[in-house]
Amino acid sequence: MNESPSLTLAGGRVVTPDGVLDDGWVRVSGSTIEDVGTGAVAGAMDLGGRWLVPGFVDIHCHGGGGGSFTGTEVDQALAAIDTHRAHGTTTMLASLVSAPLADLGKQIGALGELVTDGRIAGIHLEGPFLSSARCGAHDPAILRPPETHAVQQLLDAGQGTIRMITLAPELDNSVNAVRLLVDNGVIAAVGHTDAVLEQVVPAVDAGATVATHLFNGMRPLHHREPGPIGALLDDERVTVELICDLVHLHPGVVKLAAGHAGAGRTVLITDAISATAAGDGVYELGKLPVTVTDGEPRLADGSLAGSTLTMDVAFRNLVACGLPVTAAVAAASARPAALLGMSDRVGAIRPGLAADLVVLDDDLGLHRVMKDGRWVDA
Repeated sequence: MNESPSLTLAGGRVVTPDGVLDDGWVRVSGSTIEDVGTGAVAGAMDLGGRWLVPGFVDIHCHGGGGGSFTGTEVDQALAAIDTHRAHGTTTMLASLVSAPLADLGKQIGALGELVTDGRIAGIHLEGPFLSSARCGAHDPAILRPPETHAVQQLLDAGQGTIRMITLAPELDNSVNAVRLLVDNGVIAAVGHTDAVLEQVVPAVDAGATVATHLFNGMRPLHHREPGPIGALLDDERVTVELICDLVHLHPGVVKLAAGHAGAGRTVLITDAISATAAGDGVYELGKLPVTVTDGEPRLADGSLAGSTLTMDVAFRNLVACGLPVTAAVAAASARPAALLGMSDRVGAIRPGLAADLVVLDDDLGLHRVMKDGRWVDA
């Protein structure tokens, strides 16, 4: 059974925007956080000193639990949503991979009802406006420059449900495409790019504000050519995504990037595919076969193809890399919520926001998840 609509959780380390409340409590009324404080509360559910953090916000996820957002089967999308919600992700974007425009239009349409009913916060298109030289798990035969008519076709198909599009800034018409996205309230992200620094800066000047999985799928940082990494990491206007599974990025690189970008510009993502929480085996990402061995998804050539990461593990890994819990909360909840313009609803533990909460043990292992005031595992 679900919990009563009114509930107080007490005796925890509650991470709020103002810091950590030891012996903290949170009162939930219906689907909303009613109040937050410290001290003993009669009749409260005892957290036993565990951490209480806001629900995670994942802006880059392709699937999980055997289900994928790529396609037109809503049941598959629901399987992915349920899988990640059980791991603490209470708000998410559904990410699609490169496909022909007509196919993307159908996939966008299928996901639209999930945006309307609040199951997902919107759609992220990772492609098809990407560099063939840094295509990763995207079929290079499908990739194309972001011509204005093509971008507009996808925006029209989304009818307001598309929240972010990733593109390579060196492609023809990319700066105009960024302006078009910004004018339509869509986040322009830079990724899967072979650009040099001088090609990235105009896109950021035009309004691009996100680095899609920084370091991965882009020209490497070089001491004589900073490339996209140098341009994006050092620009205060850009939020950087990090896949913190410690496979895509070495712990030292995670600490370096998150330390430089800081809490206001670092976002944890999963980049998870359908294999997440579904075991090793052979899966598909788009139309490409992916083999998962020991949790690592790879293409036939050995390239990584997304991840099997969940946000609770990404959170724990970031702390293991040397960042404080408060920084992990910012990267997993507060900053992505702000990026989506949802800080007035989610991303923090404060009165008036949704009662989306994650309870973590001393070792930051997942204990329990609450969505809109009700336990996910109840």
